[in-house]
Amino acid sequence: MNIYGETLEQLEKYFEDIGEKKFKAIQVYDWLYKKRVNSFDEMSNVKKDVILKLKEDFKIDKPTIIRKQSGKDVYKYLFELSDGNFVEAVLMVHDYGNSLCVSTQVGCNMGCAFCESGRLKKRRDLDASEMVSQILLVEEDLGLRISHVVLMGIGEPFDNYDNVMKFINIINSGKGIDIGARHITVSTCGIVPKIYEFADNKLQVNLAISLHAPNDELRSKLMKINKVYKLDDVMEAIKYYIDKTNRRVTFEYIMLKGINDSKECAIELANLLKGLNAYVNLIPYNETSHIDFKKTNNDRVMEFYDILKKNKINVTVRREFGSEVSAACGQLRASQEGK
Repeated sequence: MNIYGETLEQLEKYFEDIGEKKFKAIQVYDWLYKKRVNSFDEMSNVKKDVILKLKEDFKIDKPTIIRKQSGKDVYKYLFELSDGNFVEAVLMVHDYGNSLCVSTQVGCNMGCAFCESGRLKKRRDLDASEMVSQILLVEEDLGLRISHVVLMGIGEPFDNYDNVMKFINIINSGKGIDIGARHITVSTCGIVPKIYEFADNKLQVNLAISLHAPNDELRSKLMKINKVYKLDDVMEAIKYYIDKTNRRVTFEYIMLKGINDSKECAIELANLLKGLNAYVNLIPYNETSHIDFKKTNNDRVMEFYDILKKNKINVTVRREFGSEVSAACGQLRASQEGK
């Protein structure tokens, strides 16, 4: 097992099971996440026999940074995992802090038509340690603190639910990386049963829904998941989530020229979301090898924005990040090809 994948509670139980006081878990967490050591031998206040036991039961390694690319206020990292697979993460510098877009799977099975990540079918889930390590490696490389985390990289977080929840527990822990729950955002394309489960956890973590269309016919053409969970099912789950948590939900809407950016789509979207504690994040499309999709021009984006505003829908237009290094929304692929 990798030590970076252990929650504080799991580590406390581990120490109790081997006949040690559970406070040693806090000591180990302090060395890992506050002092940032890279070996058990550096944990000078932990007894030698305990160090030997830790070495016997845990690994303390991280993925390898294979490549780093940078653009304006953005850094994209390609990591090689221990089994030779690759994932990417993107660090975005905002005026409110540093936000890391984390990958949750090697590849993705959701198959959204406009998204580059889905070109590589899912090979496996990332475990919690591999997600935690993305934060640790970027912080170490850039010498800065990551204040916000968004699970919007390669993969569908709710298709790897248990590992993602474990990851959130570790990075949210005050004894761990200590990233506030309201600074963590999980994005899903709409796996309905997991939205209900997430709601019942009553976390203060932000939830974002990849919507991208205001009706079933169009959404099913763009997103395979809609053939399994229709919009009505997704919206019922969202209403349950809002009632259960009293949290606002973000709806992500990528603007695709001539496909989902019409006035009619804007009106339909406004009617779909009317009365919800929610806001829409309009995302300029970042063109990829998908030749069927083009970027909506700025005038049309603002026209769409104005229609939503006039219908009393909270809406923002996402600032564009990283397209010059293929690090923008929908462009992550983690391929060595053409790099």
